[in-house]
Amino acid sequence: METMVSQEDKQFRDYELVVIISPEVVDEAFDAVIDNISRFITENGGTISNIERWGKRRLAYPIKHFLEGDYVLARFKLRPKLSKGLEASLQISEDVLRHLLIRLSS
Repeated sequence: METMVSQEDKQFRDYELVVIISPEVVDEAFDAVIDNISRFITENGGTISNIERWGKRRLAYPIKHFLEGDYVLARFKLRPKLSKGLEASLQISEDVLRHLLIRLSS
């Protein structure tokens, strides 16, 4: 029996992802967090157009007792059904304090 794949699942959408990484994370682990995000996107057929490291910034309110975090912005293309998996992996990461995934209008 053949499964039906909707047209939306075949299309790639543009996304922006802002990630706040714990300030306690050392450089090697920081790079590993970014690599894990990049690997998830590329291994699932997506393409990354840009990753910007904004550096340490003060948080508007304490998150897990931290007053600052390392901000990263990523722009990429991904199938919509895979965005939930990306968010789930970010939520279970102990190094990620917060994330915001936004689908850009197309």
